[in-house]
Amino acid sequence: MPTPTLQTQLILETLRRDNRISPADFEEATSTLQSGGDPLDALLKADLLTKGDIDAAYYQYRNAPYADLDKIEVDADFSSLFGLELLSEHAFLPLYRFNDGLWLIGAVNPEDVALNQLLRACLPGSYQILSVDADKLDAYLKVYGASEATKSALRSIQNDDNAEIIKGKDASSDVANAPAVRFIDSTLEEAVKIGASDIHVEPSEKKVNVRYRIDGDLHEQATFDISFFPAISTRIKILSGIDIAEKRIPQDGHISKVIDGEKCDFRVSTLPTIHGEKFVIRVLDKKIFSMSLEELRFSKDVNETIQKILHHAHGIILLTGPTGSGKTTTLYSFLRELNKPSVNIVTIEDPVEYSMESINQIQINNKADLTFASALRSILRQDPDIIMVGEIRDEETAQIAIRAAITGHLVLSTLHTNDAPGAVTRLIDMGAASYLVSDALVAVISQRLLKRLCPHCKKQVLTTPEQRHGLGLKEDAMIYEPNGCPYCNNTGYRGRLAVHEIMYLNDELRSVINQPDVTMEEIREAAIQKAGMAPLFEAAKKMVLDGETSYGDMLSMIVSEERERTTKPKK
Repeated sequence: MPTPTLQTQLILETLRRDNRISPADFEEATSTLQSGGDPLDALLKADLLTKGDIDAAYYQYRNAPYADLDKIEVDADFSSLFGLELLSEHAFLPLYRFNDGLWLIGAVNPEDVALNQLLRACLPGSYQILSVDADKLDAYLKVYGASEATKSALRSIQNDDNAEIIKGKDASSDVANAPAVRFIDSTLEEAVKIGASDIHVEPSEKKVNVRYRIDGDLHEQATFDISFFPAISTRIKILSGIDIAEKRIPQDGHISKVIDGEKCDFRVSTLPTIHGEKFVIRVLDKKIFSMSLEELRFSKDVNETIQKILHHAHGIILLTGPTGSGKTTTLYSFLRELNKPSVNIVTIEDPVEYSMESINQIQINNKADLTFASALRSILRQDPDIIMVGEIRDEETAQIAIRAAITGHLVLSTLHTNDAPGAVTRLIDMGAASYLVSDALVAVISQRLLKRLCPHCKKQVLTTPEQRHGLGLKEDAMIYEPNGCPYCNNTGYRGRLAVHEIMYLNDELRSVINQPDVTMEEIREAAIQKAGMAPLFEAAKKMVLDGETSYGDMLSMIVSEERERTTKPKK
């Protein structure tokens, strides 16, 4: 086995020979290696290489064929021939079987003697082993294992010998509900591992559907007979601490569960329907809420503007957008940026979705009359420097927040408005004087989420006449469209990215807001002309042209925006 330095040199030689890096870059990389640096990491950071290029070169110099699991559609039926335990123990995966009986096997160590003995004993035909990346294999096996556990639990619900008990004779018994226990536990685990944000359990007249929301869209994962729903419903309620007997009113609960050694939290909501209670389980991903501004991958221009906004010592910074547009995640990243030993930060949230170190967080409790407004009044007597209000919902909260901003506090909050200029008119509609709004407001950031094209399978196409018109182009251009591969679950998309409209107030814009009976259209025009605001469409169009999202997803956002704008009541 070559030393790490020799291995890196061999990889560089392979990359140069295949013209993946230029001779000049090869010489510079070799010099970096000789001086004790990591040339491969430097090439990655300079966008001169991808990790796939390095992996391919590594396996090529070893003279072993390489299979990229991100680009191969693996048949789960092949994996079931061996079972998860053997696949994990020997770090391999059956990839494909040809008609002549030849098997293609992916393995982290193709030369493993025990693996070869196992394959010779179990496979009816001949086989060829391809090298695969260990991290990618591990990621696949985790998702595969969770999916198989869910399927197995669903089969046990449908085929259990104690079907009469499970159909509701003793639905409160954990012993009787063993199949339901396994199904819900494996469903929660699968949702976490595939990156779902919500789990929907929906009863209808004859069946129950289980759907996951992934990257904003719902995908059906399981369906079972309605007769098994009482056991499933009871298990969810037991886990989340919800009243089992109460089925007439909506209820809320919380689940904590350890998955792969990490604590995972879920927020549960019930809603009575004519066929039974519908459950929505929100997956609270702490990794998302703990992201820094850098990890959120804002564009360079947006990041620079946000840094300027956050440097204000007082005033109001508002985030706007519909439910599910990532406002809370962005607010938490702002708090992480502002959280220093020299400042006192207090938040008012409903609910508190992520516990942050050294920040005083307050949970709203309407039953105890602890509302946004009452909590905000008390906070002002706690010597705060920075206040985060989860949402400005009413006139009283708006008035207190504006007063706090004017008297020397930095206030961060959210509003449900269609765009950034709409936040100004919403505050005025709530009874705030226009001169106070213009004086207190630092910036309004309107945010939406677009689907990120899968980097492994997105395909480049030439714009159509309709797309050229929609993008405001005079000439043809190359853009990217979704395709579909195992890495993105054949959706063409992997994750989401935020697009912003930032209205950063200056003196000229403040003078427009101060005008009597100013309209939202006048504020928008002034924000663009006098304050340099780039509309959401322009930011989304740039992402399409940069190959980060698709024209179709941008169009969906625009249609949604226009629908909201045209159906919104006029002043």
